[in-house]
Amino acid sequence: MDLDKQPQKPVAPADLTPATDIRASDADRDRIADILRDALAEGRLDAEEHSERIDAVYRAKTVGELEPLVRDLPTTRKRPDPTAYTYGPEEPAGPADNLIAVFSSSTRKGRWRVGRRTNAFALFGTIEIDLTEALFEQRLTVINATSIFGNVEVRVPENISLRGSGTGFFGNFDVLSLEAADPEAPVVVVNGYSVFGNVEAKPKRGRLIADLHDRLRKHLG
Repeated sequence: MDLDKQPQKPVAPADLTPATDIRASDADRDRIADILRDALAEGRLDAEEHSERIDAVYRAKTVGELEPLVRDLPTTRKRPDPTAYTYGPEEPAGPADNLIAVFSSSTRKGRWRVGRRTNAFALFGTIEIDLTEALFEQRLTVINATSIFGNVEVRVPENISLRGSGTGFFGNFDVLSLEAADPEAPVVVVNGYSVFGNVEAKPKRGRLIADLHDRLRKHLG
């Protein structure tokens, strides 16, 4: 028998689905969200742009819808210096912490764990958020503050980065921008608006994060 003349078995067609049409996984979305989070912390995106792109990330169905969201951003994340700030393990974004003061007051201060997002709403009331002794378990913290005939005050250590974006309607929205010398220091972003009220964020003189690594290790250990 002439083996060279044996009929060849048909070859299964290759998967021709373009990579951009592949359905996005949760890991794909988290990877893009991490790049956007770094871009906000580095000042490449402002708070509004970051919010719009994050919304698009979690609406995306395919990989092709995700990639344009970071096309104009560095996609290689920096490896942290082993001697720099050390944060807790990355966890999926959970529900925001909510502070509400309606004809009352609400205070968060002392030694507490700061979440990724905090919503503060004051209506004829006062909210104080003091981060000077807080434990930052992630680099970026976003505070969404709304004040209507009320007052929201945020105090931070002097050696972190502080940024903000907001508006005052017959009121005051004042965030004193800071840029930490250490690129791995925590970043706090305050967004929001006030109506006949006050939203204010600034450092507390003389308060520093001295050694976040040791504080976290002792607290979590």
